[in-house]
This record gives sequence, structure tokens and C-alpha cells, in this order.
Amino acid sequence: MEQRLLEDLIIESIRIYGEDVYYIPRRLGNKDEVYGADDISYFDRAYSVEMYINSIDGFSGDGSFFSKFGLEIRDQVIFTVAQRIFDEEIAQYEDNIPRAREGDLIYFPLNEKCFQIKYVNNKPIFYQLGALQVYEMTCELFEYSNEQFTTGIPEIDRLQKDFSTDILDYGVITEDDFYLVDEDGDYIVSEKYNMDIIDPMNDDKYIQQESDQILDWSQRDPFSESGQY
Repeated sequence: MEQRLLEDLIIESIRIYGEDVYYIPRRLGNKDEVYGADDISYFDRAYSVEMYINSIDGFSGDGSFFSKFGLEIRDQVIFTVAQRIFDEEIAQYEDNIPRAREGDLIYFPLNEKCFQIKYVNNKPIFYQLGALQVYEMTCELFEYSNEQFTTGIPEIDRLQKDFSTDILDYGVITEDDFYLVDEDGDYIVSEKYNMDIIDPMNDDKYIQQESDQILDWSQRDPFSESGQY
């Protein structure tokens, strides 16, 4: 009885002080059991659920900084969801998601950002009244890497449209769902396929210019020791 009362109070508090967000389960397309990674994961559903934002003073984490890989944004935020609400709104529709999972996404409409769950504190040291009422999810700003988004929520699916570098997302498709190619076998794409616009940090052309000054392919093979032209 006391556990149920405490759970009701927590749910009511989250409804009052929390925000409606979208929980987006990750689907595995081809998981590598050795490395535990999946290169073709996708997202096809989004569940609206109430969560409390623990980081009320702003984003935590390492913030924005330059590393050897370029500009990295490591903003973190902690979301709290009531276990009963998660079970009712998400778990009952997903057989393989008994609890909040690392790797799934949370879309925060307030700032139109998508966060990836990095750690779920589902076993805290102290269980209030001997039961677990909430999940605390430590999330980091999601880094898009050509995942497929077909959730039906325009704000979420727009991530693929805005950040995809996959040439097939810009290919011209026939009525029979075939991609058009030219005489050389290259895909025919729309005018929007411009890497300088899609990826402002793209430096391929500068790398190509620098390499052209080092290797001269116009006369002979620079790696050959035979001296033949």
C-alpha cells in the first residue's frame, strides 16, 4: 500500500514538473556479436512519455571541444521516468524492452534535440520502501551516422533528411523503386546532394588538393621503382 502511494506521488510529480518527450527504441539490423555493434540500426517507432529533467541548470558533461577528430559536442542530460509509466506506455508494446535501454534515443521537443541513452541507473543502492519506482537515464547528444528514421514524427524523421550523407537518400527513384544511374554506373542525385552543405566540416577537397601536390600521377607511377613511364 505504501509503495503504491509513493509511486503515485512520483508519477504525479513528474506530470506536474516534467516534460513530454519521445522514447525511440533502436532496432538492430545486423548486429556484430563480436564487437557488439550494428552498422545498419534503424528507428521506426516513437512513444510519447512524461519524463523529469534532472539537469535543471543546463547541460552537463564535457560540453563542446576540439579533439583530433574535430569539433565534438558532449552535452549530457539526465531524464527520469516512472517505472510504471514506462511499462504502460512502452514495455507492453515492445516484447524485448522490459526496461529503459542503453542505445535507445530520447527526443526532447523543448530544444528539438535528440539524445542517446548512455547509462540507465536501474539498480540504485537504496530502494525506497523496498521497490524501484523510477529509471534514471544519463543521455548524451546523439551523433547521427546514417541510421534510418521512419517513426512517423516529422520532427524526428527530419534528422535523416538533414544530416544523412548516404547518396541513396538523394537518388532519383523510378515508379518501380529503382535508382537511376548514368552511363558510368553512377547514381543520379538531386541538386541537394552537396557535401559542402550536408557536412560543413567536410574537408575532402582540401585533402585531395594537398595529396595532389605530393603525388604526381600525370607522368608515371610514383610508387614504381622500375623507372618506366
